Amino acid sequence: MVMDLRFYDVIGFGDEVPGVIAVISAAREYRRRTKRYPRVLLMSKANLQEGIGGHLVRGGLAYLDRSQIDQELRQSLKLDTFGSPATIYQEFLQKSGVSAIALDPRKASAALQEMLSQAGVDLLSKVEIQSVNKERQRIASITTSKGIVYAGKQFIDATVNGELAQAAGAKKLKGFETFGLPNSELPVTLAFETQGLSARKLKELDYIYLKRFTNLADSESQKFLLYAAGKDAQLAEELRQEMLDTRGNLKTLWAGNDYIDVRSPALSVAYHSFRGTKLSFPEIGVILDEGNIAILPNSRLSWNALLFAVTSSEAEALAKSGSKPTANMQKEMLFVATWLRSLGATSVTSASELYIRHAGNVTGVVEPLTGAQMLLGGVPANQALATFSYHFDVRGGIPGMGEKANSLGWLKSLSFKQPTFNIGIRHAVMKNIPNLAVVSPCSGFEGFACSVGRIVEFNAAVGQGVGIAAINAILNNKNIADISNAEVRQVLVETGQLPKIFGVANNADGTLLAQFETLVGADAIA
Repeated sequence: MVMDLRFYDVIGFGDEVPGVIAVISAAREYRRRTKRYPRVLLMSKANLQEGIGGHLVRGGLAYLDRSQIDQELRQSLKLDTFGSPATIYQEFLQKSGVSAIALDPRKASAALQEMLSQAGVDLLSKVEIQSVNKERQRIASITTSKGIVYAGKQFIDATVNGELAQAAGAKKLKGFETFGLPNSELPVTLAFETQGLSARKLKELDYIYLKRFTNLADSESQKFLLYAAGKDAQLAEELRQEMLDTRGNLKTLWAGNDYIDVRSPALSVAYHSFRGTKLSFPEIGVILDEGNIAILPNSRLSWNALLFAVTSSEAEALAKSGSKPTANMQKEMLFVATWLRSLGATSVTSASELYIRHAGNVTGVVEPLTGAQMLLGGVPANQALATFSYHFDVRGGIPGMGEKANSLGWLKSLSFKQPTFNIGIRHAVMKNIPNLAVVSPCSGFEGFACSVGRIVEFNAAVGQGVGIAAINAILNNKNIADISNAEVRQVLVETGQLPKIFGVANNADGTLLAQFETLVGADAIA
């Protein structure tokens, strides 16, 4: 029997946006250096005919998490609203028609398709890994379930669960095992899109609910609030207080040109009273949360609001099975759709895939990245590839985190300031599998780092760097693990692609977080 063998220079596994950017970056760099088109392949478990771009496209997550720059810093350095993103990510946003926050999944997929085609990248859908073949520590090839062997020189894993890395023998921490909480995981979201419910109409509904739920004399509304609280009077009062700011004003939703931030639980209370379920995520495991909503053309609103609790094992299983919503998730979505239609939506469409925020982290990378290192400013400025700023975002919470901290005698707050830090690639590059990088929430993050490191805009900058590093490695007969941040930075400088670098060292908070991460990490190992 003749073996069906295909040869490539770079093979990417997973079509999440940072992975797509990584292979485009690699292809462009190879062409720049050699004047020849490279042999680059992007393979994905998904059906790429349904769209390219992972959870931002098939998962429908149209509300982008952007770098959040302190206003004073922004003004002093004359930065744009979102700082200075990686150039290739900025190009992707422009081609997708993004003005600030809202990313239309259809336009995003078309933009990525165009960029991949121009770069000469081959695409392969519906891939299942049968085995990974290695020569010593290096990956030599991937054999798919169809029996075809794809040989490569450098490999990039962009999956949320590090699926290629695991198949290649990489060790992975489950859930938040870095904190000694291997079963705990961030919730998953089933995004959905509505039509016929305008931003103005939603603002009016939010205001009406807020006025009624905070009016103790409105007995009918107080009854609905109590239903949403599971007939828990204390929770009802807490929810009522969350509808007011510190000055006693109603926390109405905030609407920008292309996005809406829901600031109070009023809409959530309305849904859960309709649904007959308690608005308590730790108890029920399902919640219509305070939404992040992208405003899209033709009166379309894209909602990041419906959260489902999962264990680490469940998150892993969902990722392995193509991120498809379960029957129970789809059942809940039917209730959400019915409720939204009662408010005026003419159609409600849920995404075909889930947004899985996190599914563990690989170990054995060249330089693990901690939350403390982020607060201390990240990599040195003379090695930096970009700068990113974002809060430690554990939406839905990490189950057991507070109890763990208390049990270890940590009496201080677990709320740490937002880091503004310089980006490198070494946390994404495997030391033990030196021709493999993992560019995703599953990279070599420790402590609180993954809560920032899971954000696409951050990983896009890492992806651009990894793509360049892969070509540098190939042309010098090395591995990605041999390529330094400084070498990648030099290419960005030479090609006029280096963004502004402005990492901030917050020594006080960085030192405090280092103490906590060390304390909990030592307990996890013990």
